[in-house]
Amino acid sequence: MTAPRKKVCFLYIAQTHQILHSLSIAVEMARTWPSFEVDLAATSAAHLDYIEEALAKLGGAPVKPRLLGPRWLRDFHPGEASTPPKAAMLAANLGLFAGYDAIVAPERTTALIRRLGVKRPLLVYTQHGAGDRGGPFEPRLGVFDLVMAAGPKQRDRMVPAFVRPENCAMVGYPKFDMVEALNPHPQSPFADARPTVVYNPHFDPRLSSWPRWGMEAVEQIAQDGRFNLIFAPHVRLFDQPAAPDRAPLERFEGHPRVHIDLGGPAAIDMTYTRVADLYLGDVSSQIYEFLRTPRPAAFLNAHGVAWRGDESYRHWLYGPVLDGIADLPAALDRAFASHGDYLAEQQKGFAESFDLQPRSSSLRAAEAIALRLGAEPAP
Repeated sequence: MTAPRKKVCFLYIAQTHQILHSLSIAVEMARTWPSFEVDLAATSAAHLDYIEEALAKLGGAPVKPRLLGPRWLRDFHPGEASTPPKAAMLAANLGLFAGYDAIVAPERTTALIRRLGVKRPLLVYTQHGAGDRGGPFEPRLGVFDLVMAAGPKQRDRMVPAFVRPENCAMVGYPKFDMVEALNPHPQSPFADARPTVVYNPHFDPRLSSWPRWGMEAVEQIAQDGRFNLIFAPHVRLFDQPAAPDRAPLERFEGHPRVHIDLGGPAAIDMTYTRVADLYLGDVSSQIYEFLRTPRPAAFLNAHGVAWRGDESYRHWLYGPVLDGIADLPAALDRAFASHGDYLAEQQKGFAESFDLQPRSSSLRAAEAIALRLGAEPAP
């Protein structure tokens, strides 16, 4: 008698950008191990639309999309948020989750289902970035039965402080596999040859440069005329109940040297971090995606942080750190000119952040889950 197929749920309860951190893992799992039934569960129809388009570009897979309910909660979006409250959606679907053999999530809120009594499924955390910010390294990691690490840097900050060694799998960065399929030849939004700066502030006001310096930075670069500017903040900056006012940005609509994207597909699939010539930011992990091809970078220290020696600001070694923006365009010129001084540090930081091997990261991650569920290694 054939054993019943084990059921695995890839769960998406946050913004669309997190889909890129685990969807390719689901595809590899469904293709390589037919003994698993793979569901893709999301809290919005827009998520499933994005997943459907991405699956087509990935070549398809025997996976089953699933829209979570209840509808009234799914339609409840406080403030500027594009998704319903995560904890409430988890609580509303506990019975469904209890029926799976594994739940795979790119965010840590899913750990809540353990506190709410769901004990059966293996809980897997894929991560959704490979940055230095200290917030993601926290006790909820220990709730997961399997935690993935993009590289030795991430692993060493989690193990053994929050994760037992046997519960951590270093798999590389599945998002790199995704972006090659979704947009293999990214195009600049600008037709001219000016150097392009991507400004990518973080969403957390305690760390972000946006509340204090952001609009001034955009205005200075726009007025100076030497650079093209892509303003592509972390998608959560303008997608949360207490989102900043968008109105001041409206005057840049149609500006020939300013392109604003507050969360569209190109803002999450590395289009801008691939086409830009210089990265301007603060603490977002996207600096590491940018450094897949080493290029100049500069960082805005809007909070006066004493950052040297702090591992949460490791990436501030990759370019000049600006303690003020009285003449930001001139500082950007200096960042371009001094890139050679930072190149070795950039290359070292990237290597510590990503354990990339000939086998795809997505397959390595899928195999780590499959092995924990009792399957054989990938052929």
